[in-house]
Amino acid sequence: MLKPFKALALVLCAAAAASFSTTGLADPARQHEEKSFFARYSNAAQDVILKGLELVGINYRMGGNDPNSGLDCSSYVQVVYREAAGLVLPRTAREQSQLGEEVTDKSELKPGDLVFFNTMRRAFSHVGIYMGDNYFLHAPRAGSAVRVENMQNSYWVQRYNGARRVISNP
Repeated sequence: MLKPFKALALVLCAAAAASFSTTGLADPARQHEEKSFFARYSNAAQDVILKGLELVGINYRMGGNDPNSGLDCSSYVQVVYREAAGLVLPRTAREQSQLGEEVTDKSELKPGDLVFFNTMRRAFSHVGIYMGDNYFLHAPRAGSAVRVENMQNSYWVQRYNGARRVISNP
């Protein structure tokens, strides 16, 4: 049985895909500009986002590394990238912040990028997966579950540390 958050996330993605995929079909130039929700992602990024959404609702557990018993932020990212893209990432957010290519400007973020935050009075103490349109997936803290959040929320704006691209995007 789907957890409420997971069901909501899947419904929202399906609705977005349906609504975006039918716009601009008559005009080829407009069709290119208004790609479907999923067409904006590379295949690897699609797989990462979909796997990340599958885990929405999984309980947070500090040091946890198994979806059945709970995940912390970095193990959530590890599980998603291993299962969706076949990439084995380091265990901690700090180590993950050294991977791939730095994304220096927030406006250049692409779906599948790792986004980092200072949530424990030290840089790169929290990690999530960027979805696009200022939203990211993450395992936030004890007592909560994996969820989607808006990076424009003042809490996240104040704590943003940067981003890394570990998979290629179109």
